[in-house]
Amino acid sequence: MLDVKLYLEEVGQRIMERRKKLGLTQEELAEKSDLTTQFVSYAESGKRASRPENLMRIAAVLGVSTDYLLTGDIIDKDKLLLSQKLDKLTAAEVRIVENIIDECIALNHQEE
Repeated sequence: MLDVKLYLEEVGQRIMERRKKLGLTQEELAEKSDLTTQFVSYAESGKRASRPENLMRIAAVLGVSTDYLLTGDIIDKDKLLLSQKLDKLTAAEVRIVENIIDECIALNHQEE
């Protein structure tokens, strides 16, 4: 039972971190995902397991895959969502993002 509680807390943490990163309140996330604020609060605190369709709603609003919310893993869908965001940038902005990615890769290889 402890593992399930820890798992639910990790899912809730990912929901809360992503919500805050997007600058959304629990109320705004609830409204945009057609759920109650109480549901979002319970989901973030890990007090209750969520039905798949509710996680799908939250993931759609947060712009991530349900896999990310459930496991923390980045999958192809997450990369596709990122690619769609890149499509909205100018060529110069895409180069800036590319440079940031290159810097992150370089830093990661320095640590190895």
